[in-house]
Amino acid sequence: MPLSNPADDPFTKLAQNLGELEIVIGERARPAIAGVREGLRNALACRERGDMAGSIAAIRIAMERLANLGSTLDPEEGAMMRFIADRFTEALGAGQKGDAKSTVDVMRRKAGDTKDDDKKDW
Repeated sequence: MPLSNPADDPFTKLAQNLGELEIVIGERARPAIAGVREGLRNALACRERGDMAGSIAAIRIAMERLANLGSTLDPEEGAMMRFIADRFTEALGAGQKGDAKSTVDVMRRKAGDTKDDDKKDW
């Protein structure tokens, strides 16, 4: 049984919103975005198995791919995305769920979602 409703999961929403980024950047973004989506799916699968270390590692890899894509378009944007990914990984690894949630909200906005996650059950 999954730990969360996929429709409410912030990582699922992030993966879905990456399509908007693909539209903006174009065809050349497709492979990188597919890699990010796969990484987020892997993170969710690890989390569902109770493998939090694996989940955090998969999220970090996915966010690095996204930051690399950002760097090809705008080096400053890529650096900011790397900072966000690092902050998220640190917060989640330290059990700072509030900070991790805030960082996910920033990632979602960067991916085109204008709403923050109002779920309190992180």
